[in-house]
Amino acid sequence: MRPFLVCIFCLISTLAAAGDTVFLKVHFLYGSRPLKEYQDTEKKWFGGILGGHVGIEGDSNRIINFLPSGSFHVFKKENNRHSTYAVHNENSFYAILGGDPDSVKKTIIYIPVTTQQKQQFDSIAAAYLAQTPYDYALFGMRCGAASYEILGQLAIVKSYARKKTAKKIFYPKKLRKRLLKKAAANGWTIERQEGSHKRKWEKD
Repeated sequence: MRPFLVCIFCLISTLAAAGDTVFLKVHFLYGSRPLKEYQDTEKKWFGGILGGHVGIEGDSNRIINFLPSGSFHVFKKENNRHSTYAVHNENSFYAILGGDPDSVKKTIIYIPVTTQQKQQFDSIAAAYLAQTPYDYALFGMRCGAASYEILGQLAIVKSYARKKTAKKIFYPKKLRKRLLKKAAANGWTIERQEGSHKRKWEKD
């Protein structure tokens, strides 16, 4: 009887631990451009094929993401920051470039984190939402580099100085490729949605 009780206890403990698993969900909206035959009805998006967007969801349906605010800077201006961190729900995040959330190409990567990492993420998010930490610029921090910078603080990816991060993660695909590789190696869950046939979509 005792071995049976031990097995039941282990099973309950395992299920309880699984229920306590915390995830960060990294959302990727792929860059795209209208196919020639649909250019009259489909909008051009900022960045085109190498554009897209990325954000991190810590709490249900709250995706924190980095955006320009004001005039667009080619080079960063730390004393005149035209940038903001914002929170969007899933529908508004995937509509941010003007597309229908149900017809865009997207990938969501579920990253299991510890309670301590989740608390650190919440602290970073609160601080960045209260005051943007850097300017948004073409040759500087943008959404991909900004998301990488947060994940670097959590030791999910290798941390770099911001200048190096901006160079290495020039657009979202650079981060996505790294996380997809880690997901394959670690068995992380990946959720995908294919985009509308009316657009040419960025590939992995």
